[in-house]
Amino acid sequence: MARKLVNSTYITLDGVVEGPHLWPPLPLGSAAEHEDVQAETLKTCDVLLMGRRTYDVFAPVWPTRSDPFATRLNEMRKVVASRTLTDPEWANTEVFSTGVAERVAALKAESGGDIIQYGVGSVTRLMMEHGLLDELTLWVYPQFVRGTAADLLFEPDVAATLDLIGTRGLSNGIVVLRYAVRSADVA
Repeated sequence: MARKLVNSTYITLDGVVEGPHLWPPLPLGSAAEHEDVQAETLKTCDVLLMGRRTYDVFAPVWPTRSDPFATRLNEMRKVVASRTLTDPEWANTEVFSTGVAERVAALKAESGGDIIQYGVGSVTRLMMEHGLLDELTLWVYPQFVRGTAADLLFEPDVAATLDLIGTRGLSNGIVVLRYAVRSADVA
């Protein structure tokens, strides 16, 4: 069976996906619940796919942590789609600088666990354009953060049909929505 490419993205009620670390904090006491859901997703995955911006945010942070989630990320195979990154320092990281869609398609055809991608950007758009994204998990935060058009989930030229395959409400008001991608069209 082929691997699935699963995207997991935080989004506010007003559609903002950029800079979740800058959003107002939610009530405390839900970290363990949040981590449990993240760990549940990650346990089926053995490859982390990123663009350069996500790599630049993740690479300095995760290797310094020792919690189970960080340990899992640090041990995983990591693939960065980038034309500019040449010597990644994060362990088990390789760079796809050309033919990204074709190389991800080949990666999906390999045996192994699923492929996880965090956040939305040009890599996600490319995956949708080539029909490679299988699932989209949206962590809907109960906030409006006054984002700009550049902060939104997708550009106006992306159309997709999704099937809801799971929901979970967290005690801090976040709702986790899991969708299977039935079809996607990028103009």
